[in-house]
Amino acid sequence: MLFWVLWMCDTLVALGNSTEDGSVIFGKNSDRPPNEAQVLRHFPRMEHPEGSMVKCTYIEVTQAPETYEVALSCPYWIWGAEMGVNEHGVAIGNEAVWSREPYRKTGLLGMDLLRLALERADSARKALQVIVDLIERYGQGGSANRDFELIYHNSFIIADTREAWVLETADKHWVAEKVRDVCSISNGYTIRDKWDMASPGLVEHAIEMGWCESRRDFDFARCYGDPQMNVITMCSERLARSTELLRENKGNIGVELMMSFLRDHGGKEWDPWSQTNATICMHASPSVVSNTAGSYVGHLMDEEHVHWFSPSSPCLSLYIPVFMGGVGVPEEAGRGEGVFSADSPWWVHEKFVRMVHMKGYSRLVGSVKFELDELQKKFLEDAYGAREKCLGFSADERSRLLREVTERCFKIAYKKYEEWSERVFKEAGGRPPEKYYEYWYLQNYAANIII
Repeated sequence: MLFWVLWMCDTLVALGNSTEDGSVIFGKNSDRPPNEAQVLRHFPRMEHPEGSMVKCTYIEVTQAPETYEVALSCPYWIWGAEMGVNEHGVAIGNEAVWSREPYRKTGLLGMDLLRLALERADSARKALQVIVDLIERYGQGGSANRDFELIYHNSFIIADTREAWVLETADKHWVAEKVRDVCSISNGYTIRDKWDMASPGLVEHAIEMGWCESRRDFDFARCYGDPQMNVITMCSERLARSTELLRENKGNIGVELMMSFLRDHGGKEWDPWSQTNATICMHASPSVVSNTAGSYVGHLMDEEHVHWFSPSSPCLSLYIPVFMGGVGVPEEAGRGEGVFSADSPWWVHEKFVRMVHMKGYSRLVGSVKFELDELQKKFLEDAYGAREKCLGFSADERSRLLREVTERCFKIAYKKYEEWSERVFKEAGGRPPEKYYEYWYLQNYAANIII
């Protein structure tokens, strides 16, 4: 089977008619190779000389005269991002999808398109237009894997404080649907015979290729999608679970609930040693080799929105509050590459997660879960308390207060990961099944991790 070389993600959104406070709540888990650090980067608003170019992962594109402030969760070697947000409260998450259309050896990665849209658009609708314009001008392409060629097309959920869109692409063809209440996407096409916008000639091209006979029997997902990949990526099961969680909780969805969705393992007793299916919070194993490398929840409010970023395996991590408006993120949050480094926060946390996995997740997770949940509640209280307090402050006072909250939560979280690592290290461990042990032994050896 091929699924062991594929990255899988889940992106969710709930509009104001489905949340507890009338705001838009956005969430995404980014699933990547186990030894690929996903770092947090912040870039301020900037002006650029007329006619300048910007080098993305593989190609250069014309730079915008001005780019907006962004916070991005990025695979360390890629210019773009798996998910992120800008100063206007526009949040985007992308998904790998596979179509019948040809793949290009070079072009813009879906992650590049995501960052470019966040830097250039002050609304979800404008961000959608930025992406489709770039696709039509430059094309999407290039390998999304650092070590071997892996090329795919992309789908996106694009949200702001008012609305959200699903955008699905197949090379330079695309279709978009406006979200009505709640929505999730995984690694397969979801738009079928109804949409709000589409690229010119979308249906005619499908007829010409023999994928349908007329507009009457046209179905974007069926006509343009590669049906084998739905099985290989296990996207149908994950999409069904995320959709179930959103629909069952309509009207009550808040930040904490969205975090719980992204920490979900299917609503049942679960252990990575015995897993056979991919889950929203994804843990690598011999049968499911993508790993949740980063997680994000966006609370998109009209004023002073709050963003929450966590490292790998959100079920074993804390979401840290991040604010726009020049507050920034701790510099060390951007450290990390393809092997363990003690000065990389991402790797410090990842080593803790692997200790839990190798010694027995179902037995050991309880020893830290209560403390983790209590700390998360404290972070939420601190962040929203500071948000309310700073609404009447001057710009400098506001930035100072919010920066203190972000940095304090960040330091507490990574100190706890080190403490929990020591605690788990002292615990007597069970013996993983041989294939599971061999898989993680090789991953740890490649990453220079000793457990």
